[in-house]
Amino acid sequence: MSNILYKYLLSSYLKTVLKVILIFYSFGIILNLFEEIEFFKDQNTSILIPLTLTALFIPSMIIKLSPFIVFISSMWFILSMRNNKDLLNFKVFGYSNFKIFFILAFTSFIFGWVMLFAINPVTSLMMKYYEKTKSSYSLDIDHLVSVNKNGLWIKENVDNGHRIISSDESRDNVLKNVTIFNLDNNFNLINKIHSKTADISESKWTLNDVSFTTFENGLSQESSLETFSIVSKYNYEKITSLFSNFDTMSFLDLVLNYKSLQDQGYNKTYLDQNLNKMLSLPFFLFLMTALASILTMNALKKTNNFTFIIIGLLTCVLIYYFRDLSLALGQTNRISLSLAAWVPVLTLGLLTSIGILQINEK
Repeated sequence: MSNILYKYLLSSYLKTVLKVILIFYSFGIILNLFEEIEFFKDQNTSILIPLTLTALFIPSMIIKLSPFIVFISSMWFILSMRNNKDLLNFKVFGYSNFKIFFILAFTSFIFGWVMLFAINPVTSLMMKYYEKTKSSYSLDIDHLVSVNKNGLWIKENVDNGHRIISSDESRDNVLKNVTIFNLDNNFNLINKIHSKTADISESKWTLNDVSFTTFENGLSQESSLETFSIVSKYNYEKITSLFSNFDTMSFLDLVLNYKSLQDQGYNKTYLDQNLNKMLSLPFFLFLMTALASILTMNALKKTNNFTFIIIGLLTCVLIYYFRDLSLALGQTNRISLSLAAWVPVLTLGLLTSIGILQINEK
């Protein structure tokens, strides 16, 4: 009998989570589709492009909102158990409030790890295709910054033509092994500049140990300087900000390729922040289920769900802004960005630990 009750509890809870995910997915498609249509309104494309991109974008958003999805699902499920007397029936068969809570919370915890190892790699591939497709339609395509296994690549327009920059590594405001190709408006190569290091802390870059190769009338001429300066549309902060959105990078990429990502130019601070944010997700889901249990397991009698809907919405809003506040403190160097990812989890853990002991006594 105990196994039957356990399977019923588990399957019913997972069905509720799936229903809430589908509701969020549907609303996400409706809201994001208008944004995609607005983006493509001046492009000669069919409606399938905005629809496809919306369908690819929403799963990544679902992972970001998963703590709130789990919280709403847990509240919905426990309230339905209260109102149809299932919660009382479970107590008759020896299931305490704590046991029911722990089954639901541990399921949420496992669900978090499943998202990181199985779902997140798929959504990151979707986001890569999403970003690649949108960039191909971008009106600002003349200016590009890319980081790949070959290092950092920059393409930008200048007053007298075009410039292509490549670097093996970027770290702490410095590019290493920089090669700059200057081309005219017809994309004919004018000269090539090679520098061992380049300080890009400002838009005026300072190149060190510079060698020039100038091409004219089919001939090349070489020269060298200790330092040389160029003006670029990009500096280290601007380049870093372009890669602070890690939706295209999966949890497995971060864990397995952490060192190589640093060598490619990704900022270590932001890598640490995103890695810790992902690692905290299963614990966050566990605690959001705990919070929902505390709010809904205080009594067995049937109640008005509208009150709990308001409480749930207010709770989600407060936690959302608290996470933003924690991140803002990290970005302003009040606390480390890695710690900023864990502060909401630690705070929620302290608050819910007392509540769980109280509901176990009821």
